[in-house]
Amino acid sequence: MTNNRCGYCGTEIELGQRWVREKVYQPTLTDREATYRRYHAELFPGHALSCWEKHELEAEIDRIKACAA
Repeated sequence: MTNNRCGYCGTEIELGQRWVREKVYQPTLTDREATYRRYHAELFPGHALSCWEKHELEAEIDRIKACAA
């Protein structure tokens, strides 16, 4: 089963829209399979960044905060 929802905004990624897939490892004691998240790669009207760019920017800010702590 594939999830066609954006991992950032949660809305459906429509047929024909550009998207980015992120591979995510969520290790547990018994399993180390990857899951995938999809993000809109196109800008929505009135937005300066795509969902993918917003996700990456927030992740970078979190990394900087973790290093500063």
